[in-house]
Amino acid sequence: MPKISVILATFNEEKNIAACLKTVTWADEIIVVDGSSTDKTVAIAKKFTPNVLVRENPLMFHKNKQLAINKAGGDWILYLDADERVSPKLKLEIQKVIQNNDINGYWIPRKNIIFGQWIRHTGWYPDYKLRLFKNGKAYLPCKSVHEEPELDGKAGYLNNNLIHYNYQNIHQFVRKLNNLYTQNDRDVFLSSGKKIYWQDALRFPVSDFLKRYFLEEGYKDGLHGLNLSLFQAFMAFTTFAKIWEKEGFASSAPANTLSGVAGEFKRIGKEFNYWLLTAKMNNSRSIIRKGYFRLLRKLSR
Repeated sequence: MPKISVILATFNEEKNIAACLKTVTWADEIIVVDGSSTDKTVAIAKKFTPNVLVRENPLMFHKNKQLAINKAGGDWILYLDADERVSPKLKLEIQKVIQNNDINGYWIPRKNIIFGQWIRHTGWYPDYKLRLFKNGKAYLPCKSVHEEPELDGKAGYLNNNLIHYNYQNIHQFVRKLNNLYTQNDRDVFLSSGKKIYWQDALRFPVSDFLKRYFLEEGYKDGLHGLNLSLFQAFMAFTTFAKIWEKEGFASSAPANTLSGVAGEFKRIGKEFNYWLLTAKMNNSRSIIRKGYFRLLRKLSR
């Protein structure tokens, strides 16, 4: 059977690392690159593998992941984060598919547990990630915190979930939102050469909310879906504000924005109503009610 290396990059993960590594003790090799943790992460990791390398913790965390990939000696590489778990079913599926020489990598669905609940909608499932690939056939560009490995060759899809114990509390979500994601999104936007306009202060967050809550059916996740959709909207607004800050708080708006804001909210109201009627139409079991909501939607445009 082809050999498999599991790689991780860690930083202060003493609460997660043992539970993660316990699910991959079947691997031929485990490599951990730690970003100079100040807790017990390194000591715990060494209980599972001698292959623990401690180095600096770069702002672009993918650099340490790529270093771990470079050091892997297996025929296949499975890369994980410390808050992820490989289920017994996923283990068996991985051991089976790595015998296929026609595929160079596999996308794995992730089961995101957020605030104690499996989020089945709101853009969080199936949340496919390219985490399994042949050694030498993929690398991380290290340009964005959201990026996936770039694969050389054909990719397939696995059926069993990688379990991801994502955000466990509000503080964790807001801290990562502020310190990582919005910083990265700001820099990506600025490097693209695009410009922001005062209307984007409303359009960025509203667009994200409508996408998460309606298009990606966040309403089916109950209060979790509503709050996560609002958090995504807040993230989009914070990104806008940081771009504005980086541009020196320049103002592209008229001195009195009252009429402009009123016009934006009128547009937002129509768009919200359109998506609300769409959701009601899609979730109605009655053909008559579907037609009714479709007519209302048409008249609302």
